[in-house]
Amino acid sequence: MKYLKLSSGGNMPMVGYGTWQAVDNVLESALNEALTCGYRHIDTATAYENEHVIGKVLNEWITSGKVTREELFIVTKLPPFKNRPEDLEECLKKSLSDLQLDYIDMYLVHTPFSVIAGETPAYSDMKIDTSTDHLAIWEMMEKQVTDGRAKAIGLSNFNIQQIQRVLDNCKIKPDNLQIENHLYLQQPELVEYCKSNDIVVTAYSCLGAKGGREAMGLNWTKDLPEMMENDVVLSIAEKHGKTPAQVLLRFIVQKGIVVIPKSTNPQRLALNIEIFDFELDEQDMEAMIGQDAGEGGRIIWLLFFTGIADHPEYPFEKSV
Repeated sequence: MKYLKLSSGGNMPMVGYGTWQAVDNVLESALNEALTCGYRHIDTATAYENEHVIGKVLNEWITSGKVTREELFIVTKLPPFKNRPEDLEECLKKSLSDLQLDYIDMYLVHTPFSVIAGETPAYSDMKIDTSTDHLAIWEMMEKQVTDGRAKAIGLSNFNIQQIQRVLDNCKIKPDNLQIENHLYLQQPELVEYCKSNDIVVTAYSCLGAKGGREAMGLNWTKDLPEMMENDVVLSIAEKHGKTPAQVLLRFIVQKGIVVIPKSTNPQRLALNIEIFDFELDEQDMEAMIGQDAGEGGRIIWLLFFTGIADHPEYPFEKSV
């Protein structure tokens, strides 16, 4: 495993196991397999509704002595429906209880906007909360570090202007930004901005999130092939004797970005972590950089929150 050094001092594994859209017995089996394969960075979120399953597996591994707490790097996130300073600490304590942990290695603000829970758990039933106060939220995030509940803190889905607002007013800098980043949405300006401010970037949906798209009804309507069926990717995979997924992950990691691929297939789980025994050459990298579709390649617009594009802190370009 390769690691990136956090400005706060910790080491973040460059390949983590993503758990969005993974629940119950399927997740329990897959996470056991992932830990067996060598994954130690586990990414979850309150909104994924699977922290209790992850906690059960982690507790079994720790109490049996198969892994120590110090070897693990656990990431979870403050959900948009708790994205208020008065709700934050209680939410993190609930996550810690479900995960059966004393502290989180990285706690992220999941979205730059807040919503109010509706009568049902459905995102579409949640109402926009326009009172979102990034500075008040971040001050409470900092308290989680000083109180020992989080080793490091960061952001997710924030844009440059929103990050800069935090940087201009913080006592503890964000260590991490988690964003959608893949072959078709490379966001070089945002990535470079983070690097210049010592913020490690984590890429989600790095393989196209086909399963997640289908589960959420996010149709792939753009004039783009599935990433693992892209001719450039297939050619480079054949050249190196690797799978398309390995090439896609290596492409991101080689740019100094953390990846958190999700799979419940044991063979693919093993292959997704085996990306440090080859290197893409300059020609490969240029060819894949040339596949960037900008905002037109974005998959996750967060539009499953009804009317969210009208929120004053909606982070993406509304015109695309």
